[in-house]
Amino acid sequence: MNRQNIYYMLRLKWVMPLLFVVFLLPSSGWAQEARSVAEDPEAEERLIALTEDLRCLVCQNETIAESRADFSNDMRREIREQIQANKTDSEIIEFLVERYGDFVLYDPPFKPTTFLLWFGPLILFLLGLGTLIFYLRQRRTLVEEEKPLTEAERKQAEALLNENKGNDA
Repeated sequence: MNRQNIYYMLRLKWVMPLLFVVFLLPSSGWAQEARSVAEDPEAEERLIALTEDLRCLVCQNETIAESRADFSNDMRREIREQIQANKTDSEIIEFLVERYGDFVLYDPPFKPTTFLLWFGPLILFLLGLGTLIFYLRQRRTLVEEEKPLTEAERKQAEALLNENKGNDA
């Protein structure tokens, strides 16, 4: 390598990071917090209150207010439109339940179709507890049924062991 090539290589090592700093880092300063889409702050508060009680069907562990999934964005947009159409909160929730089912609610109502949502965990716990109790009782009876060896059986076992030791040697 000649001297001129080394000079260009060293210069490139400093130019690339400098270009990164000059062009890419300032763009991070341009990022801002998302502004409220609704022009009416009261409508936005109502939207937030509604979406905190509704489940994101994509994430399932987050509310619509917390989720950043596209589905949640669409649901928030739909709720905003209904708020602007002067629908009440109960009408909006009723619309969403009709469209997506009771699963969209974090606190589903008690009715025959949501019976397993309410009592499923308790039923599974009781079944597991019953199975454990049954197993432990059966195990106890098996342990209690075992009898110690009689003297004759013990001598026979020792003879077999001694005979086996003699064959191994």
